[in-house]
Amino acid sequence: MANVFEILKERGFVAQATDGEDLKGYLSKPAACYIGFDPSADSLHVGSLVPIMALVHMQRHGHRPIVLVGGGTGLVGDPSGKTEMRQLLTAERIELNVAALKKQLSRFLDFGEGKALLLNNADWLAGLRYIEFLRDIGRHFSVNRMLAAESYKIRMETGLNFIEFNYMLLQAYDFYHLAQTHDCCLQMGGDDQWGNIVAGIDLIRKKLQRSAYAVTFPLLTTASGAKMGKTAAGAVWLSADKTSPFDFYQYWINSDDRDVARFLKLYTFIPIDEIEAVSAMEGQDLNFCKTILAFEITRVVHGREAAMSALEAARSVFGERRLPPGLLPSSDIPRLSGESTGAVPTTIVRIDRLEDGIPAFELFAEIALCDSRGAARRLIQQGGAYVNEDRIGAIDYRIGTAHLKDGGILLKAGKKKVHRIKVG
Repeated sequence: MANVFEILKERGFVAQATDGEDLKGYLSKPAACYIGFDPSADSLHVGSLVPIMALVHMQRHGHRPIVLVGGGTGLVGDPSGKTEMRQLLTAERIELNVAALKKQLSRFLDFGEGKALLLNNADWLAGLRYIEFLRDIGRHFSVNRMLAAESYKIRMETGLNFIEFNYMLLQAYDFYHLAQTHDCCLQMGGDDQWGNIVAGIDLIRKKLQRSAYAVTFPLLTTASGAKMGKTAAGAVWLSADKTSPFDFYQYWINSDDRDVARFLKLYTFIPIDEIEAVSAMEGQDLNFCKTILAFEITRVVHGREAAMSALEAARSVFGERRLPPGLLPSSDIPRLSGESTGAVPTTIVRIDRLEDGIPAFELFAEIALCDSRGAARRLIQQGGAYVNEDRIGAIDYRIGTAHLKDGGILLKAGKKKVHRIKVG
């Protein structure tokens, strides 16, 4: 079996790494690795998918992933990549978020006995005695070196407070603790974490006289320069309660052509040799690949049933895309389908409101197809609002019972955002 470090490099996961040959040696036999996740919300978002998928690859290659939820460091706040201080959450809020993240991450990794571990650093950080910590750990850190770290340099311009300044020590202590208690000598994370991870490597070397390793992931943006997982409507969450599987599926369908091959490597398990052929595709063939991309990622995150519902709903709304049988053959996507609209976002509206008719701009804002009534008016003026495939031509247009088809009304904002109205 290929060394997992080579697999990660080949699929685009590696931005920086400590000595490659030594790291490959560490990964030549079953080993432990860890990634920390910030419990600032009760769900992870698309930006967390790269580290999650990296851990899945590690487990598939016989290694032991450790998911570290930052119940302790979350009380401090990581300054990395931030131009201002993070909002400090209460211990109670963080505890609720930690429980939600544990449940969410269990969908991706096998936490059975002797397999992946899910730990909370509050278990060892909350009980630390400050004076003892400074004497035992703090003395190994150079303030000059800390201030040279990129995560601190950015914040020096806007103001770095003392509680944030301690974050590097706490993350380094996490790495040291896991090396000591779980024989874990590899930490992975976003490229903005390089300084924090290297601080942990130095602490392990000084305290335990052991070698430790780092792998950082590229901080991804789309080909257009947008941050991954950010849309006009906000973040794209991994929780079905925050972002429906249909909207999640549509996010990937709308990928820039230039991103398709890269995303297939990072977010699916389709073999590299099949994905390489995608780089030369264009037009309809590339659109077929986007369907496969969206289906595969939705299947990984929400399960096959939800992916099937999203696929069928998209086909019923936007039309059938019959996939050529030889295109990315390792994909689990079905090549034929029936009609289903169960995954399309739906709002129940009272029949008496439809009898009177609802102004289109008002309804589009109410069901969040537009951010506001003003935005809905502009959409109508620009010819981008549709009811049952018919363009709405006037701002005072009213939507009512005459538009009902099979008990529902289909509304579109542009070609990609859809919503169904049902009578209740």
